[in-house]
Amino acid sequence: MTSTPASQVIVPVEEHPEADKPKRRSTAQFKFVPETLAHREKIRSDAVAFGKTLDRSKPFTRNQLEAMAREMLATHGEPEKFLGFAMVMLGNVFWREQFLAIPFERRMLLLPHCLKHAEGCPADYDEFGLDCERCGACSIADYKVKAEQLGYKVLVAEGSPIVLKIIVSGHIDGILGVACLNVLEKAIDKVLIAGVPSYAVPLHSGDCKNTTLDESWVWECLDKYEPLPDHKTRSFVPLMRASNRAFDEHFETLTQPIRTDALKGDRVKAAGGADTQDQLSPLKFTETVVLDWLQHGGKRLRPFITLAAYDALTGAAGLTADHQDQALEYPPAVNRVAMAIEAFHKASLIHDDIQDNDQFRYGKETLHRQYGVGPAINLGDHLIGAGYRLVSASRKELGAEVAADILDAFSAAHMKLCEGQGAELQWSRSGRHDLTPAEAMKIYALKTSPAFEAALYAGIRMAGPVDDYAEMITQFSRHLGVAFQILNDLSDWLGDDHNKLVAGQDAQSMRPTLLWAMAWEAAAPADREELLRVASSTYSPHAKFEAFKRVFEKLGIFTKAQTLVEKSRARVETLADSVHPDPLRELLYFVIDTVLSEEHLPAAPAPVVVSMETVRKPVLHQLQVNA
Repeated sequence: MTSTPASQVIVPVEEHPEADKPKRRSTAQFKFVPETLAHREKIRSDAVAFGKTLDRSKPFTRNQLEAMAREMLATHGEPEKFLGFAMVMLGNVFWREQFLAIPFERRMLLLPHCLKHAEGCPADYDEFGLDCERCGACSIADYKVKAEQLGYKVLVAEGSPIVLKIIVSGHIDGILGVACLNVLEKAIDKVLIAGVPSYAVPLHSGDCKNTTLDESWVWECLDKYEPLPDHKTRSFVPLMRASNRAFDEHFETLTQPIRTDALKGDRVKAAGGADTQDQLSPLKFTETVVLDWLQHGGKRLRPFITLAAYDALTGAAGLTADHQDQALEYPPAVNRVAMAIEAFHKASLIHDDIQDNDQFRYGKETLHRQYGVGPAINLGDHLIGAGYRLVSASRKELGAEVAADILDAFSAAHMKLCEGQGAELQWSRSGRHDLTPAEAMKIYALKTSPAFEAALYAGIRMAGPVDDYAEMITQFSRHLGVAFQILNDLSDWLGDDHNKLVAGQDAQSMRPTLLWAMAWEAAAPADREELLRVASSTYSPHAKFEAFKRVFEKLGIFTKAQTLVEKSRARVETLADSVHPDPLRELLYFVIDTVLSEEHLPAAPAPVVVSMETVRKPVLHQLQVNA
């Protein structure tokens, strides 16, 4: 399977440095909605005809969906400006039958707040959603009331970053969504490639004020249920749920606490902040805080990779499982090893936060700011020990040789990570400024790639011999990790209100980023003088950020960095193309699309409100611990 290279996705890289901005490339010219209902219905009919030829056995990638939409528009003489609309219509055709086969109580209706009458809406957001029932002045109330009567969970929100987390939590299996094309583009990145049956109704405009939609398109799906035909699309959702259950349902059994004796009260204290945690006995403190840190927070991507790689080479039961199958389980040893990779990852975050003196992690104060540097170092060290203990505890089930190989891989990854972090710290304290792009990318490869490599290796090794995949694992992880870190650099220039990050903080702290290295290499003497002057200045953080950004924009650094991401993506896609069997290749593509999604370039998150008591508490819990 060969997907369209990333460099061909929707918009070519802008060549003019003066237009270069640290944000996602504009796709506005491809997000026009046809003005008349007749024209919209015509493109929808074209999609239905095109969809008769689609292979529904596995979900499409974003690139494949774009290629199909371009082909459909060209066949019918439609302009390219309707590309986003056509992609949504094709996605609907692909998933419609499977969405309609989901019981109402397993569906979510996702509505945008902009459907309300902005000037006169008396409803307010509260913890239960928009209080629409006593108003009825706009269509939100009509949809919301009917959907809840049928059994839907209803989410009224500015955007949809929480939706996939709700899916993974096991509360819903499909989405009927109303949104503008901007939001639906992000949903394609996150929800559809995961294999979540979804049906989308685009708003007619994206101006977020008194917009309109084709209401009949909502009503024709809202209350319709049709049994599923024979075919079913493969999905990673059951695997993601199985990975989550290891942390949410089986955590105590897998970790076997020594000091805390599985006391729930201690775990509650551990999540309650420094003042509450000071009430823990000294002997219970370290293990309790460490286990709470391991269990909560983060996306759990690396343990998912381990579990999914094991599944791909042992029959792919998870990939082919039904969405509503809540019984998918894996051997405790496999879950322990997957959890171990998360333990190593989170230990590195504790130490990294200390070394960089970061203020926040997962929307909360970092551990060293809560307890002090010494205790936080100790917590990270304990978590490393917990990771090795999890692997060692699995040796009887896995076999001593397999466990030893995995321990070797984890220890090698640990050492590489420390080498990369050490190089970064040494450069930062050396006073040097002449970092080369090659040096920066080597640091990136050492810091970011080992965790992906260890996660893949562990899953494949538990399934059998790894020799045939060894070179691919190393190269795939290296290019993936470098591209991920570059995207992370770009996101640093936008800031991240969700994690309370400060925009441009890596440059302000003079950490060795690729963006700095490329700027230094491209800079004329006057530009280098300006970079050094800003770096040594006593400007406020905002002023320093703006000064750095002006130089970076002048030199076209953000565009150059995005081009490097695309090149790395092309390399990992080429590596994935040659991998067998199919389930492992599909996993690699899913990992690429997930890790290198430009969703990592964040916008400020919108308020999220969940209605229905049956889903409210679990969703709010996931918001708190997994954001």
